[in-house]
Amino acid sequence: METSARLRPMLRAAAFALSAFGAAATFGTTARAADPIKIGSVVSATGPSAFLGDPEARTLKLYVEELNKKGGLLGRPVELVLYDDGGDANKARTFATRLVEDDKVVAMVGGTSTGATMAMIPVFEEAGIPFVSLAGGIEIVEPVRAFVFKTPHTDKTACQKIFEDMKARGITKIGMISGTDGFGKSMRNQCLKVISDYAITVVADETYGATDSDMTPQLNKIKNTAGIQAVLNPGFGQGPAIVTRNFAQLGIGLPLYQSHGVASKSFIDLAGPAADGVRLPAPAILVGDKLAASDKQKPVVAEYKASYEKATGQPVSTFGGYGFDGIQLVTKAIEKAKSADPKKIRDALEGTKDYVGVTGVYTFTPTDHLGLGTDSFRMLEIRKGDWVLEAPTR
Repeated sequence: METSARLRPMLRAAAFALSAFGAAATFGTTARAADPIKIGSVVSATGPSAFLGDPEARTLKLYVEELNKKGGLLGRPVELVLYDDGGDANKARTFATRLVEDDKVVAMVGGTSTGATMAMIPVFEEAGIPFVSLAGGIEIVEPVRAFVFKTPHTDKTACQKIFEDMKARGITKIGMISGTDGFGKSMRNQCLKVISDYAITVVADETYGATDSDMTPQLNKIKNTAGIQAVLNPGFGQGPAIVTRNFAQLGIGLPLYQSHGVASKSFIDLAGPAADGVRLPAPAILVGDKLAASDKQKPVVAEYKASYEKATGQPVSTFGGYGFDGIQLVTKAIEKAKSADPKKIRDALEGTKDYVGVTGVYTFTPTDHLGLGTDSFRMLEIRKGDWVLEAPTR
């Protein structure tokens, strides 16, 4: 009895300690459950590529805000950890390391340019964190890397879409004038690799530098080459607008094809009336109001357009659309995996099938981390300062 009496206070203390431990454990579990799911991003919101990165950044912020208003993911808020590399690939890599080591993100959506993306890939691959790039270069997904995906069409796909259109119009000989920047060189090389599949030959091949302000000498050479039926300009930034203006000034009078890299209203503004008649491949987002009612992308494009323009007061662009698809693909993968574990998110991403985005309809596989074909491009023609879908043959 005496022993029992002495033990009772000790047992009560032990019980209290266990109770306190249980409460602490429960509190800790609740706290952990409420910790935010961190998604990283590095974009070029300022600098020479700001017209690409700024709508990407705005879109990512907007989507995460809307997602959190609906309760976040897995009962947890989502935190977007966003850095601006200013168009500097070295800064992009530094920020990628910070996202992995300091911010502890579970996924990454970003990489405005191919250069920045390629600089960041080793960081995320080594860390085993899924990375959805917003850049265009085919080398991002070829060869396939375990943790790397992308949302924009590749330059190879753009070449194929353009050559499909040329072949349908009976064009067999073309001139090419390409930018010497990374995008221009890459697309030129991809076009040369696939052009023979369409029985089309390049009979004049010219280039221009990133700072060139007059391309009339190169265009005159193309104009004076016998047999040319159309001209293709793989280019990016202001160069294609200058080419377009010079093309009109010289009165070349042939179909002019531009790349998907100029698929924004800013190109039309820069090129002015000379843009009339230019043809290019582009995502559905530019012609959402012109899509058929039965087109499954139409409601997705309309919703994003309305949301973005209301929040920013700016027109949508293909580049913001890449960001929208990137963040959607990642958050849907988290939902599908029912986990914020990076490996499980990666597996869910790779299992994506028939996701209807504003850029196209994505289906990833272990051998395809782009998931888009030429059918996700729309061939557009510029008429009177606007986009025309499926313009008639000229």
